[in-house]
Amino acid sequence: MSQSHLTIQERENILKYLTLGKRIREIARLINKNPSVISREIKRNSSKDGVYSAVGAQEAYEKRRLKCRKKRKLSNPKLKEKVRELFFEKSWSPEQISNRLKLEENEFSISYSSIYRGIYSGEFDQFLSGDKKATRKLRHRGKTRKKAGSIETRGKIKVTHTIHERPKEAESRNVMGHWEADTVIGKKGSATLLTMVDRASRFLLAGKLEGNKSTLLKDKMIEVLQTVPKTKRKSITPDRGKEFSKHNEITKELGGIKFYFADSHSPWQRGTNENTNGLIREYLPKGQDFANLSDEEIDKIIDKINKRPRKCLGWKSPHEVFFKKVLHLT
Repeated sequence: MSQSHLTIQERENILKYLTLGKRIREIARLINKNPSVISREIKRNSSKDGVYSAVGAQEAYEKRRLKCRKKRKLSNPKLKEKVRELFFEKSWSPEQISNRLKLEENEFSISYSSIYRGIYSGEFDQFLSGDKKATRKLRHRGKTRKKAGSIETRGKIKVTHTIHERPKEAESRNVMGHWEADTVIGKKGSATLLTMVDRASRFLLAGKLEGNKSTLLKDKMIEVLQTVPKTKRKSITPDRGKEFSKHNEITKELGGIKFYFADSHSPWQRGTNENTNGLIREYLPKGQDFANLSDEEIDKIIDKINKRPRKCLGWKSPHEVFFKKVLHLT
């Protein structure tokens, strides 16, 4: 005989058979249930004077079911606030939040799928003004690519070495000091941003340029790279934009660091830098005038990116890997 939960129809049949004077075992046989199930049902849902109510029994059952349901993780206000802080203020992805909490053995734990469900169900929309949705904070925009066979309109430069000559240790990502370089464009004709990313640690260096001229980039690249030890200045892989035309002067100034230029229209050869530029666009969208940004504001953005945990680093941050120092990030 069935031990499953009673339905409203079965409860109405119990009431009907009780009214007809049938005994518990006979009722159990008629609705194909165990007699003990019928006995418990009648005792639990009868009034003091012994009257059984099918409707009252169903309502009581539904209330008990609600109490037994597993509570949603985000119903905890402290955990929800922690997720809100990391998602909105630090721009971490749900996967980064989930795994970094686990890595730090935080008092809270939550799966990234639970965070995604919360975001898509609108639980975090309350933290945004107007009709804005939290889903818009998720990464989903890519960089526009040139079509195969398109003509390069930027100035061409002479290269000393190509990416195919780059040392094997740079390819393996086992040694720090091999950098990928690019520029992030702001408002047309205004300031730009030089970005350099270490292939091994994903650590980002950046600096604002008051234009896109090669002399400005040369001076800024030298300035930025001089902030890291010589042991972490091994090679640079940029694209073939004319802003890198003074690469020989940078090599000379920085003690022989070599440039290995990527092939034309091959952004995947500098994928680490390209992905990091995508992170920067979360803070500095296309068309924004970088000239209005102070160095301190840019440094804060770079610091946030360098302290975001990465799946490829075992949920450590680029800052932790580059400086070999454990941080408390949550």
